[in-house]
Parts: sequence; structure tokens; C-alpha cells
Amino acid sequence: MVEARARARSFPSPFDVATPLGAEGWQEMYPYYYLFSPERREFEEGKLWFRDGMHHPEPLYPFDTVTSESWWVGLGQYNTRVFIVPPALGIDQRVLNGYLYISANAITDNDVVGKRVDFFMKRAGHYFQNWDALYAKWEKKATETIRELQAIQVPSLPEMEDESMVTEGRGVTSAYHLIAAYDRCIENMYKMWHLHFEFLNLGYAAYLTFYGFCQQAFPGIPDQNVAKMVSGIDVMLFRPDDELKRLAQLALDLGVSDAFGDGRSPDQVLADLSQGAAGQQWVADLEKTKDPWFNFSNGGGFYHHHRSWIDQPKLPFSSIRSYIGQLQRGEDIARPMQVVRAERDRITAEYRALFKTDEDRKAFDDQLGLARTVFPYVENHNFYVEHWHHTIFWNKIREFSQVLKAADFWDEVEDLFYLHRREVYDALYDCITSWAVGTPARGPKYWRPIIQKRKKIIESLYQWTPPPALGPPPEVITEPFTIMLWGITTERVGEWLNPSGGEDARTLSGFAGSGGVAEGPARVVLNVEEISSVLEGEILVCTITSPSWTPVFNKIRAAVSDIGGMMSHAAIVSREYGLPAVVGTGWATTKIKTGQRLRVDGDTGVVTLLD
Repeated sequence: MVEARARARSFPSPFDVATPLGAEGWQEMYPYYYLFSPERREFEEGKLWFRDGMHHPEPLYPFDTVTSESWWVGLGQYNTRVFIVPPALGIDQRVLNGYLYISANAITDNDVVGKRVDFFMKRAGHYFQNWDALYAKWEKKATETIRELQAIQVPSLPEMEDESMVTEGRGVTSAYHLIAAYDRCIENMYKMWHLHFEFLNLGYAAYLTFYGFCQQAFPGIPDQNVAKMVSGIDVMLFRPDDELKRLAQLALDLGVSDAFGDGRSPDQVLADLSQGAAGQQWVADLEKTKDPWFNFSNGGGFYHHHRSWIDQPKLPFSSIRSYIGQLQRGEDIARPMQVVRAERDRITAEYRALFKTDEDRKAFDDQLGLARTVFPYVENHNFYVEHWHHTIFWNKIREFSQVLKAADFWDEVEDLFYLHRREVYDALYDCITSWAVGTPARGPKYWRPIIQKRKKIIESLYQWTPPPALGPPPEVITEPFTIMLWGITTERVGEWLNPSGGEDARTLSGFAGSGGVAEGPARVVLNVEEISSVLEGEILVCTITSPSWTPVFNKIRAAVSDIGGMMSHAAIVSREYGLPAVVGTGWATTKIKTGQRLRVDGDTGVVTLLD
């Protein structure tokens, strides 16, 4: 009886979850260390794992694990081995039926935590005290890493090497350069993710320290008010959208806005613009703007098939068209920075006035000043890494696939992504060996049936609904990153275990991500292809927002998401646009239909279905 009650309070064991029909053999797509295993069963079955629907909402293609595995190491090593974060180790990862599950490794022994404090204070303190100089150095390192990736040449395998190989005594052939180029690309990805976490955890730590200070100083202070005190920021993730607004104004200034007629494709617009000098001037400006600002993924940047603006310009051109219309109607399309900052300063002054002593006020000022200094990095790193870098990386890998496609290893360039990165290395070596010795490679007959099988497996995994979590939940969830970024709280886990309301429920609850109340018709968006359907005055309802969706925030009245906490992208952008937002609802996209009227209360975190 006790065992039955324990199971009722727990999510399924990862060892009891059945394989979806048609996905048999899915384990072969991933390395051995990524799987729940009998050798580690006691450990893995004894802790909570939750699905990373924020970064990896879809099944992982084998090659795409290069991103998740990179942050697995990157995040963990900076917590555990570099900055020595007192209560936290890394975040562990496992794949189950193609979906990524993660689990935070916390340190619960107070003696161990205490021994780590001095190390953290010294090391993190050095970064906090020299933030601007170190961050400027980081930007240089990140940009250089991106340019190194861009500069990698992917050679073809010629029928005969050029005679200069002999006359110049080069000594190394196209075979060497092909393998070396692939190695450099993968190493470059690892390097970028090391840089990713050089600052990120410290950015969160500074905010969370300020958050804890406020919770102690002002018991019961809403999370949203703490967030508002560090709002009004100008970060790189807004720059691509600002560039679209600038291009819209330029089209009006040059008198070429008619080229952006409704329903016209980007190719049609560009063909029309190329006919005149003014249009050519606009196109020249666009070409300069693309690098880097159109290296902006339509998704989160973690999947190869989430193409970017530079590859699929439909979204940015649609946004330019929309901005042209708003400007023609005399509307202000700028972010309401002055309003947001005025509200920020008002709330800050009110709380600051509650302190009785100069010492307390100075402590508040110092904590707030640090949080505001470091917080822009929390968003800025996204553009450098997941968007700018990853856009170039995915397209560079497609160049290797083109070489293998030309050697008849598979039929489509996208087929490469059904192989793990180490399998791609094997395929490349098979290819250069065949080229070198003049005998047929095994790859053309070996990889095709494997790819076909994996395509069917991935298709089946897309049809499966993964559980939100696995294993026993802790009595209380306290790990701060889990709460602030993913929105995983004790209450949320309890709701997963005991869903409330049923089909007829008229309300959904989540995090009060951004204040205010708004009513309007819902627009449920499940993928980027549907973003262009969002109309002015609607309420965006989505699983999670992508930074490249930012232009739509000029249209909507409010935002609702299934996933995310106070520091999720949807919450941050909504605060910067002064829009109500409720994030981390869990079920919004399944319970709300497009057209239903909603009331979004961003002060209480409640969404009400009015129909």
C-alpha cells in the first residue's frame, strides 16, 4: 500500500517507459553515455528528471546532439570546476525516446557547501569587479571564434590533385584538408560553448543574489517587481528587430515601399527593387545588415532544421512589410523604453525608501547595480552563440554533407543529420579512403538503409507525447536556475502529477512573467511557419518563444507560453515591451484554440478563457 502511494506521488521510472510503436531501435542513434542504463539504475531512478522543452522541445536528431552535449559539459564545468558554485554542480542529461531529460545536481551537505564559498567569492568576485573589461575581452573572443568558423574551407575531392601539389611541394592533399576541416568545425563548436558559460552562470548568480536580498529585505515581494528593477535594458537580441524597423523606414524614405505588397515573396520583392537605383540602394543596405543580424534562428538554434533569417527570409520580410504599414499609419514602432524605465525607476525608489539606514540602502544599491551591470549578458550571449554561431555552423556542416552526397553516400544534403557527429567522421574517412585507393566505398550501401530507418524512427518520436518528468520529485524544489529559467517549481511539478481542471477548465495558471492585464483573441502558434499569421491585437499562445519572433511583440496584446520562468525569453521580452505575460502554464497550447477570447493577468499569473 505504501509502495502504491509512493508511485502515485512519482513520475514514471525511465526504465518503465515503453518505446513508441515504430521507434524500435531508437537507442542506436545516440552514444552509450546518453542513455538511462542498468549500470546506473539506482542513481538514475532515484532523482527527478524533467524534459528540457525550453531548449530541446523536439526529438534530437543524432547529429544535433552536438549542441546539447556541448552545453552539458560547458554549464557543468563552470559550476563544478571553475567558479566552484557553492550549492550546485552541473545539470545532467539523458535521452529517452529521442527527447532530452535533464536533472540538476545539487550539493545538500552544508559542510561541503561551506568549503566552496571562499573559492566562489574569490573567483566570481574577480569577474564581478572587472566585468566590463572581461566582457569586452569575451566579445572579442566570441567574434573571433565565429570568424574562425566562417573561414574554414570545406574542400571537394578532385579527380586529380592540381599540379601545384607537386610543383610547390605541398605534401598534404584534399583528403587531409577535408578531415582537418571537419575536426576544426566540431572543435569550434566545443570552444564556443566553453565561452558561452564563461559569463552566463555569473549573470544568473548576480541576479539571483539580488533576488534573494529582496526576498529577505521585503518579505512577500512579487518576483515580477524584482525583475522590473533590472528591466529597461538594451541587449543584442533586440538589434535584429531594430534593423528591420530601420529597413522599413528606409524603404519609405527611398520611396520603394510599394515593392513590399501583401503576399509577395522575398524573391519577388528583391526582383522588383533591383529595377531601380533607389531599390538597389535598399538592397545594398540589406546585404550589409545581414552579417551578422540575419544570422537569427527561427527557433532556438539548437536544431539544424530551425533555419535562420539569412536562409529563410520570409519572417523578416513579413515583419518589414508590417512595420511599413504601421509607419504609414503614423504609429510608433519603437520599444517603449521610456515607459519601462520610468516604471523601473518608480518601483526601485519605492522599495529603496523602505530601508531605515544608509548602510542598508548602500547594500541595496550595490546588489542592484551589479545585477543591472551583468544582466545584459544573460540575453546577449544568445545572439553570439545560438544564433550567429550556430547558423554558420549548421550551414558549414551542410558543405560536408554535399561532399558525401557527391560521393553517393546519400540522396539529400539533410540526410547527414541522421548520423551522430562521430559517425560522420567515419563516413568522411570511408570516403577519403575510397578516393585515395580507387576502390568503392562501403558508405553508399551502408548508410542509406540506416538513414531510412532513422527517418521513420524520428517520425514516430514526433508523434509520441513524452511525460513532463521522470522519477520521484523532491519535497521542495529549490535549485534557482531550474525555477527562474525553466519555470520548474514545487507547485508546477505537483500539477503535472495531479492535473487540475479537466477539459472544461476556464483558467490556467503559470508564472506572472510580465505585469498588466489584457484581453483579446488567441493566436496559437506551434512553429515559426505560423508566426506570419499573427494579427494585430491578438494574444500569442505558444510552447515557447524564439528571440527571432521579437517583431511580433509589436502586434500582440499579451503572451502566454507553456514553458518558462521569470528569466525565460517570453517573460523578458514582454517586460521590455510593456506587455502582460503568463509563462510556464504547462498546457496553454493544448487547452486554448485560435480565436478564443482570453484575459491574461500578468500580475497574478492567471489566464482566463472568456468564451
